[in-house]
Amino acid sequence: MATIMIVEDEQAIALLLKYNLERAGYQTITVAHGNRVISAVEKHLPSLILLDWMLPEISGLELCKIIRNNPELKNIPIIMLTAKGQEEDKVVGLSAGADDYVTKPFSVPELLARIKTNLRRVSTTMAPTKKEYCFQDIVLNMVEKKVFRGKNYVRIGPTEFRILQLLIAHPRQVFSRQDLLREIWGNNVYVEMRTIDVHIRRLRKSLNEFGPDFIRTIRATGYSIDDHEIEEDDGESKQLENED
Repeated sequence: MATIMIVEDEQAIALLLKYNLERAGYQTITVAHGNRVISAVEKHLPSLILLDWMLPEISGLELCKIIRNNPELKNIPIIMLTAKGQEEDKVVGLSAGADDYVTKPFSVPELLARIKTNLRRVSTTMAPTKKEYCFQDIVLNMVEKKVFRGKNYVRIGPTEFRILQLLIAHPRQVFSRQDLLREIWGNNVYVEMRTIDVHIRRLRKSLNEFGPDFIRTIRATGYSIDDHEIEEDDGESKQLENED
């Protein structure tokens, strides 16, 4: 049975989430204060975290960054809950390491669907059919869920890991944003196209710290991984980098 950690300081919302999650068959752990979150995550190792952006002591945004920088915790899916619904806020939340983003007030059935999708993605990657994927000097260890570039360990989040796995498993194949949304998030959950660009930017930044850029942005098409020089949408790539 999956355990969902609810990080929410508004008691009414926390109780609503707890009731509906337990009714759906999940175990729940509730944390109301930001400064208690990390110790609680380390103690319970939840299957997924519902993380409110606005918390006492420390924001959900900062907590998300801390979790993503912890090798023992970084693969736990995080869904950010917030009243901040502007596109730029979503970009900030995803850039901090969130796997998904839900605005308040939210639909309980939609939230449950997003939880199910994120848990299914983790479950799928936990039972790999292949132990290792390689492209040039990039190696994905599917058993330990780690990425290496040469001898360098590359820190990336779980969503970036799945995107990289898909690209490396099909080198030089171009995936449209719609393809990536379908493969990574599934067909039953609405995710904005912009979400893919944010995750690609984060993946590219992490990989390029240790070597050349093999992720291609194909003009008006999508993304691929390729070691040959091809036409890229330079304007879009530069725009994404400038937003970092």
